[in-house]
Formats: sequence, C-alpha cells, structure tokens
Amino acid sequence: MLKHCLNYGILLSTVLFISCSPKYTEEVKEDFNLVHNENGKTLGYSPDSEISILTADRLAFKDLNKNGTLDPYEDWRLTPEERATDLASKMSVEQIAGLMLYSAHQSIPGGGNSFFGPVTYNGKPYVESGAKPSDLSDAQKKFLEEDNLRHVLITSVESPAISAQWNNNAQAMVEGIGLGIPINTSSDPRHGSDSYAEFNAGAGGQISMWPSTLGLAASFDPSLMQQFGEIASKEYRALGIATALSPQIDLATEPRWSRFDGTMGEDPKLAADMAKSYVEGFQASEDGDWGNQSVNAMVKHWPGGGPEEGGRDGHFGYGAYAVYPGKNLEDHLKPFTEGAFDLDGPTKMAAAVMPYYTISYNQDTENDENVGNAYNKYLITDLLRGKYGYDGVVCTDWGITRDAPNVYEFRGKPWGVENLSVAERHYKIIEAGCDQFGGNNEMGPVIEAYNMGVEEHGEEYMRARFETSAVRLLKNIFRTGLFENPYLDVAETEKIVGNSEFMEAGYNAQLKSVVMLKNKAKTLPLEAKKKVYVPQRYVAPAVNWFGVATPERTEHPFNMEVVNKYFEIVDNPDNADFALVGIENPNGGVGYDIADKEKGGNGYVPISLQYGTYTAANAREVSLAAGSPLEEDVSNRSYKGKTTTASNISDMALVTDTKRKMGDKPVVVIVRIAKPMVFAEIEPAADAILVQMGVQDQALMDIISGKVEPSALLPFQMPNDMMTVEDQFEDVPRDMEPYTDSDGNAYDFAFGLDWKGVIDDTRVEEYK
Repeated sequence: MLKHCLNYGILLSTVLFISCSPKYTEEVKEDFNLVHNENGKTLGYSPDSEISILTADRLAFKDLNKNGTLDPYEDWRLTPEERATDLASKMSVEQIAGLMLYSAHQSIPGGGNSFFGPVTYNGKPYVESGAKPSDLSDAQKKFLEEDNLRHVLITSVESPAISAQWNNNAQAMVEGIGLGIPINTSSDPRHGSDSYAEFNAGAGGQISMWPSTLGLAASFDPSLMQQFGEIASKEYRALGIATALSPQIDLATEPRWSRFDGTMGEDPKLAADMAKSYVEGFQASEDGDWGNQSVNAMVKHWPGGGPEEGGRDGHFGYGAYAVYPGKNLEDHLKPFTEGAFDLDGPTKMAAAVMPYYTISYNQDTENDENVGNAYNKYLITDLLRGKYGYDGVVCTDWGITRDAPNVYEFRGKPWGVENLSVAERHYKIIEAGCDQFGGNNEMGPVIEAYNMGVEEHGEEYMRARFETSAVRLLKNIFRTGLFENPYLDVAETEKIVGNSEFMEAGYNAQLKSVVMLKNKAKTLPLEAKKKVYVPQRYVAPAVNWFGVATPERTEHPFNMEVVNKYFEIVDNPDNADFALVGIENPNGGVGYDIADKEKGGNGYVPISLQYGTYTAANAREVSLAAGSPLEEDVSNRSYKGKTTTASNISDMALVTDTKRKMGDKPVVVIVRIAKPMVFAEIEPAADAILVQMGVQDQALMDIISGKVEPSALLPFQMPNDMMTVEDQFEDVPRDMEPYTDSDGNAYDFAFGLDWKGVIDDTRVEEYK
C-alpha cells in the first residue's frame, strides 16, 4: 500500500511539475536575448531595456509597458487588429502624434550634407566624435525619445553588418521607453545595378543587383517581378527594414516625365500585373501570410503621378499640376485597384499608400478643390477609402508641409496650400484622411493640428480620429512581427544580404530586361575575341536636383576590363571589326529655366526627347493648368515657340561620327534608357541597337557575344518625333505614333527582337 502511495505521490508530483513547467526556453545572444515559445512566437528583447518576461499559460510574453500584467497588445496569440486597437487606446495624444511621423532621410552613419543639414554625435560631427558607425546620432535620439517617432527612413548604410547593429541599438533604446513600441524602418528602392561590377558563380555583394522596375517590366513576366520581391524582402528584413517605400506604380503615360524610369511602363494591364506581383513578393512571409519575413509595401503615388503637364515633375512648384486632357483618371487607378489592392495571397492588399505631390487638376468632383493629392479629401477619403474600400496606411510624400520659397528650388512642396501655416497643413492632411507625414521629424505641428480639431469638432472626435490612424499604423508593425522580435543576428545578416544565390537571380533578371530594337543583317551576335573599337563619351557639366554640381569629363561608357574579356579592344577604328557605342537617352531638361524668367519669359521651356535643337512650334498656346502664389505674375505655363537642346547632344554626334569612321563595318549602339526617345537621329547610323534600364556591363556583353539571347520587350512606345509627343495626351497610354526604323520595324509597346527576328509570343499576345 505504501509502495502504491509512494508511486502515486511521485506520479502526482511529476504531473504537477510537467503541467507547471514553462513551455519556452531562453537563449542569450551577444546583445539581446531570444525566448523560444513552444509552437509559438520567438521573442527578442534587450537586457538593457529593463523589460521583463511574463508567463501566461506557461508561455512567454514581453511586458513592454512594465506594468507586470499581460495586456492584450502584448499577447501574440491575438490578432494584429485586436492588439493594435488595445494599444491605440492606451497611447497618449503625444505618442500617437509621434507614430504619425515618418523621419527625414537617415544615413548610417550620418555624415550630413548641405541639403539635409549637419549630423552630430554627442554634439560633434561624426568624424570628430569617436562614435561607432552603428551608434545613433543626436537627432535620432531626439526624435525617438522626445518626439515619439517610430518610423525611420534609412538611405545609405556603411555595410549590412552596421545596418543590423544600428537596428539593434535603436530597437533596444525604444523598447525601454513608454509602451515599448518598436521602430518600423523603411527604405526607398536599393537594389540597383552597379554597371562596372562583375558577376561570377560565387559573386556576393552589399545587396543583390537587379534592373530597375522599368527593366523588370520589360521582361513582361510578373513571376520575375515576384521573385525580386521575395528576395528583396529577405534582404530588407536582414537589414532591419520592415517597410518598402515602393513600388512606384504610376502609369507612365507622359513620356517626358523625369520619374518615368521608376515606373512599370505605360500600359494599365502590364503595370497592374507587375504591381500585384511586386507587392505579393514583398508582403508574403514563408507561408504566404504576414510574418517576420514580411515587408510592408507602400505603393506610390495615388492617384497616379504620371500625367504631369509637359512632363514637369511635382517635386517642384513648376511641376505641381497633373492634367487629364483625355479625361482618363480611370487607367491611372488600375495599377492600384486591379493590382496592389487585389492580391491573390492572404495579405490581400498593399499595406500602405503614398499620394504624390501633384495637384490632380480638376479631378475633385465633390469639392472642386485643386490642392496637392494628400490634402484632397475627395481623393483620399471619398475615392481611395470610400469607393475602393482601402483601410491601410496613407502616408504623405516627403516634405509636403514645409514652406517653399519659389517654384524652382528643391524645398517644401505644399502645392495648393502655400498660404496655410505648417500646423494648418497638418490639420488639413488629417482631415483629408491621411495617417502619416513623410519627412517630418517633429511632433509639435501634429499636436497643434490636434488642438485645431478639438476646437472645431471636440475632444472625443479628435481622439477617435487619432486612434483610427494609430490602429492602421500599428497593424503594420504587429503584422511584421516587430513587437515580438525586432533584433537581428549580425552574422546572419552578413550571410543573407547579397549572397551568391540572390546575386545570380538578380543577374539573370538583368539579362531578361535588355531589349534589342535593331539587328540589321543579323549583326548580332558577334563572335568572341573580335576586334572592337569603343569611343569615349563626353559628359557635360551638370547640376542635380539637390544642387550638387558635377564637372565635365570624358570617359569610356563601359568597364573596359569586362569588355576585354569578350573582345579584343583596339584604339583605331580602322583596325576594328566592329564598334561598340554607349550612350544615354537625350537629357532634354526639366521644363523650367530661371534664365528664361530673368529675360522676361514665364520660365517654362520644352522638355525634349531628341538630342538636337527642338523648337516647340506645336505646343499648346495656353497650358491646361497654372497658378501659384509663388509666381503671381504667371497665369499661363505654355512654352510654345521656345527652343531647347539636349545637354548630351554629343551622344548623337558620337554615334554618327563613329559610323563615319567605321564605314561599312558594323556599329552596335547600347542606350541607357530612363524614358522614351526619338530614335530618328541615331538609328540610321546604327547596325544594331540595344536598350537597357540598369544592368551590369557584363550582362550586355553576354548578349552581344551570343552567350544569352535577348528576350525583353518595350514596356512603352518610342515616339516618331516631337510632334507626336506634343500631340499626345498626358493621361492616355499608347497614344503616340511610334518610330519606324530602316528595317521597317515600329518601336511600339511590346516590340522587341531576338536572334530570329520580331518576338511574337504569348506575352505579346496577352499584353499587346
């Protein structure tokens, strides 16, 4: 009997021990701890943040607000919606105001420049401070602690390892503050190709290299776009980035627009399919749903930034207006409504949307208001949220609440509301239905806007309005797993970012993005080790958007070491078997010239898509849109009769001069394309033409040497001349007369050549 009782006692204590023992284990890492829940979430926390681990149902949870109680927002078993709603209700107005901020551009480490201002560490410039590159700057500490900011935009990073360590330092800091809300770090696109870099089977780098989104669109293969998203999201998360300020899905219906090359082309169906695939690739975690490998996609720019009048860009007051002469807003919405908002997977729709700077002229059918898109209640609340049911985050483009001194400097962009105060602009944006202010580090104006709302609507209304935005913003942080574990294993980051497998995928995508437009008498492919003459290219002095000047120079357009691995380079065209000419599409200006204004003009000039001098004899007599308090003397932005010449007219001369030197021997021209161009000036002098949208030189050599067959198609039209450019409508796709070359081929949408001739496959059938 005693034996039985003893055995029972042992059995009972064993059962009690098992039933009470924790269902998690803890692992100590270098600067953070990991808590592994059995069949549950893995938690990461910093011992320095002084938070504790709570146990409920034998599982572990982070006590982020340090109250000793498991709050709903700390319970990873609940839905993101439930957790976000609970947390929003606990936040002060100041904490929500900080959540509504999105930082100005941050480099790691912060170096500072004339545009973004000085960056200090402990009161000193970085180089004098003794700070580590992964340390937080003074400004970062201030906006995280004093302004409650939790959305940070990073630009350049010294290395993946430093980015990961900065992430850990920043997350540890905010974990110990207030409610323990983690940082949601974001990035603009960062996967461009270094043309001079070489690829081999074991190649690795800082990050995998891909063609631009316009180049990916030229593949006409949405699955390739999705593969990019899947790989890029893994690299982003390894860098600590949980939100992509991309993709840019503006429909590129205006060929002169300077942001044309960031788009997915001018066709609504192709752009919608590509947008859907990009967002699916970024947002879906391992099982296709949200998870700790997901990256929120912020699609831009609602309701489409493509139809800029005359091609002028909305970063500047001279480009403030998007116009719709074809009454065709509908096509511009399709990449959003039929693409990014209509995903096949369980993430359902893009997590965030960014309106563009522009005033979508006369598109507000409810209030007849012509203000920047983020200020427009009809476009945000009635159309985006009402008609299309979008309930994700709406974040303004960067700097729209700041003052602008004139229409031509790169400063603030408060188009249509120039006469409002900074706080009044914040309030108008909130009332329009937006949730977040891009590029704003300071909480003060948001609090002022809140108080304006209290005065107009009462405290209850404004508190509810703020909580609505807070829930949307918090859901994107919960869904990506940042509340559970925002920390990175630095060694693992170094293995993931730019690994050889990802580099190979990017390189293969580059090969699929190059379009062959001409191949007279089957000039290409060329046999290896033929003798090649590569003329040097003159680059004119220039000043970029930020006012940074670059001097004139003469340079080889390709990495000659790469060229030399495929062909024998000769300096004398008489000794060459063929010539290889590298140029860029015409740089026809931005559409505004201060000198014209100083001479008594209105400042507006043509943007040309040809190299040679162009006079806009057929331009509109009266612009469709005009008016700004920053130029009260200008009521017509027409440039009719004015003349401009591309700053790189020497590129045209390089092609024609090389043909003259080569005589009957073939001239192969490779054009780096950022927008459409008039090929009439150079096509007759070229025997073969390839266009590329951001690839390594090695990829170009692989194609012209025959190692790889070209397969890409034009995702936009190449115009016959500037007259057809002036006659087309800014808002209508595929409405130009395309250029027809000496072989009789029209450089139209979905045109491209392979070794056999004009490509006519299922892609052409589906999209053309």
